[in-house]
Amino acid sequence: MRNRYVVRARVSEHVFRRFLRHVVADLTAVQIAQLTGLNRNTVNRLLACLRERMAVACELQHPFRGHVEVDESYFGPRRVKGKAGRGAGRKTIVFGVCKRHGKVYTEVIEDCRKPTLLAAIRGRVDIRSIVHSDGWKGYDGLVDMGYKKHLRVDHSANEFSSRRVRGNHINGIEGFWGYAKTRMARFRGMHPSTFYFHLKECEFRFNHRHENLYRVLLTLCRNTPLS
Repeated sequence: MRNRYVVRARVSEHVFRRFLRHVVADLTAVQIAQLTGLNRNTVNRLLACLRERMAVACELQHPFRGHVEVDESYFGPRRVKGKAGRGAGRKTIVFGVCKRHGKVYTEVIEDCRKPTLLAAIRGRVDIRSIVHSDGWKGYDGLVDMGYKKHLRVDHSANEFSSRRVRGNHINGIEGFWGYAKTRMARFRGMHPSTFYFHLKECEFRFNHRHENLYRVLLTLCRNTPLS
């Protein structure tokens, strides 16, 4: 049985294409198994392999340039009582970069200290960019690093779009956080070892939101078959 999209496949190419269309529709593994007739374990294996390919594609993105928004967010269980904001306990910290009106990039980080955030920004944002962030002190020093301009939004004063500088906001990356958290909440928790791949799937879907996702995934699997 020849399948150009899966190595050593016991799944026909026709069935795999049906599987992929259900993935694009964002159905659950249970629903995909029911609709394709595939074993649930087979569906889970294909989904895991597909998410790995998505993650690799996301990591290959070139540095972002132009007007770039940066922010960090927290994913995980409900906030621990008595802890709020950054360091809210038992949550996974994710740093994000958003090209204004374009793509996003996400990275799981250990903490929100200045060295961690500046290193993440330097690794993904072109030095000629104008960087937009909130007022967190961890973003101090970007201009000293050589970035063209650093503009801040003061969330502590309930400011979501700067009153002083037109177009200064981080609505793009915050919009992605909302999308990712809403989508991942469907899983009602996940093992820490799979969180990264689910996050990257959200990133991949968001970045190709204006394209034919089925064709994008088909090409991805053709170039790097699942195994």
